[in-house]
Amino acid sequence: EIIELTKYYPAVVLVGPRQVGKTSLTKAIRNQIGKPSVYLDLERPRDLAKLADLEALIAAYPEHVLIFDEIQREPSLFPQLRAIIDQNRQAGRFILLGSASPALIRDSSESLAGRVAYLELSVLQWREVKATYDFRQHWFRGGFPLSLLAPTDAVSSRWRDDFIRAYLERELPMLGLTASPTVLRRMWTMLAHVNGQLLNKTQLANSLDISVPSLSKYLDFLEQAYLIRRLPPYFANLGKRLVKSPKLYLRDTGILHELLAIQTPGELLGHPAIGASWENYVLEQLAAIKPRWAELHFYRTQGGSELDVVITKGGIPYSCAEVKHSVNPTLSKGFYQAITDLKLKKNYLIAPVEQPYSLKSVVTVMGVQHLAKVFE
Repeated sequence: EIIELTKYYPAVVLVGPRQVGKTSLTKAIRNQIGKPSVYLDLERPRDLAKLADLEALIAAYPEHVLIFDEIQREPSLFPQLRAIIDQNRQAGRFILLGSASPALIRDSSESLAGRVAYLELSVLQWREVKATYDFRQHWFRGGFPLSLLAPTDAVSSRWRDDFIRAYLERELPMLGLTASPTVLRRMWTMLAHVNGQLLNKTQLANSLDISVPSLSKYLDFLEQAYLIRRLPPYFANLGKRLVKSPKLYLRDTGILHELLAIQTPGELLGHPAIGASWENYVLEQLAAIKPRWAELHFYRTQGGSELDVVITKGGIPYSCAEVKHSVNPTLSKGFYQAITDLKLKKNYLIAPVEQPYSLKSVVTVMGVQHLAKVFE
């Protein structure tokens, strides 16, 4: 997709968390772009110094694609690029790589609005590695390449612990989050313990002994650094009292398990968080493959009607996915009431099963290997 976008947009911005493979992907496709390229890593002082005279750099490579890595380190680059692109809107001039969302990289969305295509690179999804890894191993270790590729679970755990520490001590402060690493570590760990639950900011803030505005700021940073996801509730004029708080999830189950001190797949199987972890895993796989038309929500009423994931199309419920970590899953009265509320005909239950089968003729039970059916 990135190659296609370079054929139309003057600049393509590839964003995603640290260590997800943005640089490796870009280096791998350099020979496929169709013209020569120059790669600059803005974490290297020698490369960063070359931006002191950006116009001279561009003039020196008029036929090249310029690739700037770790652009969040130089936000002043964006206004300069806007002026250069406006002078010559030739497609495929720049590829920019960043370890944060456009909203967190100051001025980027405003400076380059209409001039760039944004593309998010998530952690490795199971559909990308299923030829090599069982979904259970992928679920336990998560999708960060160096965690998944580690020779043992112990090495994988060590890598994830180092990743968490680096984000707390280096990455988040560099992006502008000024809270102490100790507070952020406590908050991140606490979020792991409430993973999959309704977000209660007041309760979390009180537990951390910080203000609700401070907590909101920290959550925004973690979300824009691709570390957490807030799943919004589905609202409909159904004459029912609907839950209005979002549900909170970590973006990677490997990081979730590390924060919960779950060291082995066996420990996960006996842990109280296994259901929420499996729900988290399925949600992230769905989010990675959803078509552009699809939006993900959950649905819950004060009366007990509930759906883990509701897929909408144009604001209208299209299908749903309930998630259960059981080879013999059952569904509650609240599930059946919810699909009646929303008039849903395409209903799926995602469980660790090998072959799809029907449940009471209104629900298809299936595993993660068949998730694409949810959007068909």
